[in-house]
Amino acid sequence: MPKLSLYSQSGEVIGEIHPSERLYTERINVPVLHQAVVGYLANRRLGTASTKSRSEVKGSGRKLYRQKHTGRARAGDAKSPTRVGGGVAFGPKPRSYRQRTPKKMRRLALMHAIADKFQNDNVKVIDRIELERPRTKSMVQILNSLGLEGKVLIVLESHDRNVYLSARNIPGVHTCRWSDLNAYDVLWHDKLLITKEALENLQAKFALEPEEVASS
Repeated sequence: MPKLSLYSQSGEVIGEIHPSERLYTERINVPVLHQAVVGYLANRRLGTASTKSRSEVKGSGRKLYRQKHTGRARAGDAKSPTRVGGGVAFGPKPRSYRQRTPKKMRRLALMHAIADKFQNDNVKVIDRIELERPRTKSMVQILNSLGLEGKVLIVLESHDRNVYLSARNIPGVHTCRWSDLNAYDVLWHDKLLITKEALENLQAKFALEPEEVASS
């Protein structure tokens, strides 16, 4: 049966937690993860880039000079795309890049992203994170005591303003509620620091049987 150490804020092991065995045995579906990530990134695009065509540029429609007997190339009006200040040929217009990813696929991708972190030993479970006031130094001490470096996603059972404000100035460290997780954020970060209650809620969401936590 798989087991993980349960840590306190100070980095001490205070017990053991037994995650669902499926998190360690689930076969990672890479195509589903890829499609979920591509859809997520596409939906973040604003699609507001816009240029003016020759019909939208302000200017005269008069032919610049006569067609023949000048020794120069044939030219239309000053709004031609070949001229400085003219319109743009085939330029971008506001559009939607939105892709619809089925809900079941998003759920499956999230579960497999989390399972990938468990299978590669990139998850630390903490009993709780409590800070009296926002202080970046306190959050740095917690991460250092747990041996977490690089890009870390802190998953909480509910929004905690002190934790959020303490972590937001640390490069590569982000916080979120367990209910707001998505496959892209899980995959982008190197490590997951998740509270015991948040892990239990995630396992309930995916209908994974949670195991009891043995306290020392």
